[in-house]
Amino acid sequence: MMTAERNREAWVDWMRVIACLMVMVVHSTEPFYLGGDGAQVLTEGDAIWVALIDAAMRMCVPLFVLGSAYLQFPTRYSSGEFLKRRTLRIVVPFAVWSVFYALYWGEPVENFQSLMLNFNYSAGHLWFVYMLLGVYVLIPLLSPWAKTVKKRELQVYIGIWLLTTLLPLVRDWAMTDTGAMIYGPTGIPRQALYPLWGEASWNTYGTFYYMSGFVGFMLLGLYFRRFVPTMSARRSMLVGMPLWLVGFCITAGGVLRRIYQTSGGDFPALGTLDVAVWWETTLNYDTLGVALMTIGGMLMLRAMKQNGRMYRRIVLPLSKAGYGMYLSHMVVLSVVITCARDMWGLGADGAFGIFTTPVQIVVSATITFAVVGLCSVFLQRIPKIGKWIMG
Repeated sequence: MMTAERNREAWVDWMRVIACLMVMVVHSTEPFYLGGDGAQVLTEGDAIWVALIDAAMRMCVPLFVLGSAYLQFPTRYSSGEFLKRRTLRIVVPFAVWSVFYALYWGEPVENFQSLMLNFNYSAGHLWFVYMLLGVYVLIPLLSPWAKTVKKRELQVYIGIWLLTTLLPLVRDWAMTDTGAMIYGPTGIPRQALYPLWGEASWNTYGTFYYMSGFVGFMLLGLYFRRFVPTMSARRSMLVGMPLWLVGFCITAGGVLRRIYQTSGGDFPALGTLDVAVWWETTLNYDTLGVALMTIGGMLMLRAMKQNGRMYRRIVLPLSKAGYGMYLSHMVVLSVVITCARDMWGLGADGAFGIFTTPVQIVVSATITFAVVGLCSVFLQRIPKIGKWIMG
């Protein structure tokens, strides 16, 4: 065990903990643009704060996938052993918390019926687990190739994937055409998706179907591990920060433009849920801005080598409990956000004027992070049952 601890890559633990906090900031931002009939931004100030804060945090989920791929891809285990190890650690806590949320929010009977086909939308953050399981299924399949792939070949595949991160923007531009069609199950209401390059109302399997989505972050994890040398903190910042800033401008600018387009310059900006989904176009994890922020963020976070007392006593335990923190944090966050709104009000009329919104977001996320972190570490250490609850 001591040898395993010494061989840990400290920056991965730092990245997991930072990504956990980012997730909680993202979810603390959602009440400021989701509401009413689905989409609701009360003030112009809220529109700006939502765009800036949410965009800055959106590399959180890709960082989780990238970090997992960095450590696990290619796998050194057989397919059966790898899937057994990963799915047991992921599926059992996921099942426990799925049952908990089904009882905790909404109508239990309806919730359990929906669990047969999907997660409950009242606990929407659990979508992440389904995606992660899909990535894990691919890792044994692609591992033989990953062990021998050359740098240039891998760059070509990553380049193709980066091209697919433009597709949501192309769809957005093309959707003004009256020929746009809805295809495939959407899960939640949204605007019609314009079919591109082989897609149609009866066929979702276009040219880039198999190379899009989170598979790209899996390839990036492999690329960083095999072909990107560890850089100094200064060089990591010089390379990573410009990439992050470009991605941030694309992401935040896209959100703000869409909110202003809906409002016409007059607030509140209101709409149905499909409008909120449209606002989130550049916030999606498979878009160019988020991909660039993730690459830049990875470069900068990789320079974090601190493994002293703070790392051993705080960061490492939180990193080990990170999955449980993700699963459980919405229980605490929903209470904290409600209390913050009751205490400080909303918008420019709130307790801190135009800064009321960012204060609520940051304080809600920080308190939730602290409470959930402590509880998750404690629960995970319960003998025999802790790992089945928190992972």
